[in-house]
Amino acid sequence: MMYEKIKATAEYIKSNVYTKPIIGIVCGSGLANIVNIINVEKVLDYSDIPNFPISTVEGHKSKLIFGTIGNKQVVAMQGRFHFYEGYPMQQVTFPIRVMKEIGVEKLILTNSAGGVNPFFNVGDIMIIEDHINLLPNPLIGTNDENLGIRFPAMNKAYSSLLIEKAEQIAREYNIKLRKGVYLGNTGPTFETPAEYKFYHSIGADTVGMSTTPEVIVAIHSKIEVFAMSLVSNVFREDVIEDTTHDEVLQAGKKAEEKIILIVEKLIERI
Repeated sequence: MMYEKIKATAEYIKSNVYTKPIIGIVCGSGLANIVNIINVEKVLDYSDIPNFPISTVEGHKSKLIFGTIGNKQVVAMQGRFHFYEGYPMQQVTFPIRVMKEIGVEKLILTNSAGGVNPFFNVGDIMIIEDHINLLPNPLIGTNDENLGIRFPAMNKAYSSLLIEKAEQIAREYNIKLRKGVYLGNTGPTFETPAEYKFYHSIGADTVGMSTTPEVIVAIHSKIEVFAMSLVSNVFREDVIEDTTHDEVLQAGKKAEEKIILIVEKLIERI
């Protein structure tokens, strides 16, 4: 059933879009302007795409953007879906399945995340080297061999080659990058002080409410993955302040030029 829905959605896109993207992009909270570097050929509203959910979160515009960056054909999600919105995990990750079906081979993911590493600062950009997934695994249920194998390995989920390219770009443009582990949890509440400390103690550097399910499905689909977190707030035990969604969006505005540059140059060098 899921495979039929994926095929139907992909066929709708192919019949309405000339671009044949090989690179997919997912824009995180406060990072929707990544699409400004795309030479746009076609924009599809999620509401017009068969079987697509609609993002309900402020800062997520619910548009699928097709076009080119340099000489590379791309598709970008301007707005992603989250488990906390009430969508089942198969719907949260449905766009990644569709990307694979229309020809995407590499996926660039961005998100805004809370810093649990006390050495991080607001506005830092962290390349995700690994993750801890505390969301329901999107592969739970009957496995369809059309989509991928039953037990995909996750030990090399994040492409070392793409990470190396991004680090080289950062050096060339004098952009400070962090590297670390992203922890994905359900939300929508921001973390308690005890949770922040716990997450750091088990190896996390940033924490957020997305990304890990998309990565799992991308790996299941044999798509190469690169991902970055924008650090929107940092937990420090001696400074207890409320985290707000507006704070996340504002942090995005400050750092998005650097993130956009990395995405643009990375795509040019793929």
